[in-house]
Amino acid sequence: MTATAGAVTTDTTVVKALRRIRMPQTQRNRELGLLLFAFLINGAAVALVQLGATGHIDWTFLYYCGGLTVLVLGLHIVLRYRAPQADPFVVPIATVLSGLGLAMIYRIDIEDGDTGWAALSTRQLVWLVIAIGAAVAIVVLLRNYRVLLRYTYVFGLAGIVLLLLPFIPGLGTDAGADVWISIGGIFSFQPGELAKICLAIFFAGYLVRTRESLTSVGTRFLGITWPRARELGPLLLLWAGAMAIIVLQRDLGTGMLIFGMFVAMLYVATGKTSWVVIGLTLVGIGVALATTVLPYVQARFTNWLHPFDPDTINDSSYQLASGIFGLAHGGLIGTGLGHGRPGLTPLSQSDYIFPSLGEELGLIGVFAILCLYMVFTSRGIRIGMAGQDDFGKLLATGLSFTLALQVFIMVGGVTGLIPLTGLTTPFLAAGGSSLIANWIIVALLLRISDAVRSRPRVVIG
Repeated sequence: MTATAGAVTTDTTVVKALRRIRMPQTQRNRELGLLLFAFLINGAAVALVQLGATGHIDWTFLYYCGGLTVLVLGLHIVLRYRAPQADPFVVPIATVLSGLGLAMIYRIDIEDGDTGWAALSTRQLVWLVIAIGAAVAIVVLLRNYRVLLRYTYVFGLAGIVLLLLPFIPGLGTDAGADVWISIGGIFSFQPGELAKICLAIFFAGYLVRTRESLTSVGTRFLGITWPRARELGPLLLLWAGAMAIIVLQRDLGTGMLIFGMFVAMLYVATGKTSWVVIGLTLVGIGVALATTVLPYVQARFTNWLHPFDPDTINDSSYQLASGIFGLAHGGLIGTGLGHGRPGLTPLSQSDYIFPSLGEELGLIGVFAILCLYMVFTSRGIRIGMAGQDDFGKLLATGLSFTLALQVFIMVGGVTGLIPLTGLTTPFLAAGGSSLIANWIIVALLLRISDAVRSRPRVVIG
């Protein structure tokens, strides 16, 4: 009887060991299959753009895109050895979204007659190479994401410094909102994109350290347990910081994004609905103050409420109205890649790339893109919820929620659902700082998911 029991235990151990060996290969093979499908979609999108806009295929740009494909495959190979149990859906989704954005930027360059080395699509390719290279570097160098917890306050200080960089004489540029810096007059960068990652790490570390005091018993009213007054300090401080960003930098989007990220992570850390209620109340107060005091915020609300007003449609609301007309022109199935006129909308390659895609891919196409964002966000939240340490849970869910909130703010703004803000659509819009930040988020999610699945579990019985 004892010998039989020992044999059964040994067999069970061997089976579990074989599953642990086989599981990483299954994840990576699944990722490879999805990547091949993503490459097919991206290559077909670029080819259709060329056929629709010019009537022939330019193999030169396709070769450049092929080089990008090789770089993504390099990331896949690195994951096989460095993070074999990382989530298999994150990289393919990011690849498809980046490829579709690149194809649309290239399509608008063709319409503008600008396809040389200085074209925006060529620069976007270069930024994509840098962004994916940064993701590879993080996967290789960051063996254990928990080491970031040691530098909680360093990341907090770095986030604040990045937000203040545009105010330094000689660095800041006059581009409407004070959110850009120019390095050597050669290229511009938006440090706020990296600041949101630094602040996400800071928020996760801070909430891990202060979780007990934040979840302390408070006053129960209307069926909700409200926090004590002394626990409201961090939230009020972040609210004041967000308002300072809106006032000083004239950047409504970044202020909303950072405050929303903190409220979401605070809810995940404490599980208290009262924090969400308080956060939404503070947002309402902030919006009321901003629309009353700040002229540029008032203008955004006016354009949102009256986009087709004869007094504004030829001036301040022309961009919003043009984007909506483009979406309407696309209809259900779109005009087809290369057959629309997305270039008629100002900033159609950056702020308004979603309406550009909607015009040529139609309602079905933009729904597919939104579904990709939804899957990406759900995988990130799943990674966080599967983790056994609070820091990984907060960081993964915070980064995923931030990306989802950014998509909601931008898509809602260009479709007239909410007032437009100065953010970019993740992975799709032209801009190097946004691409680098989003691929860094991809790398962090990969690292966290690999650690979650690699951690041994204790089996009782």
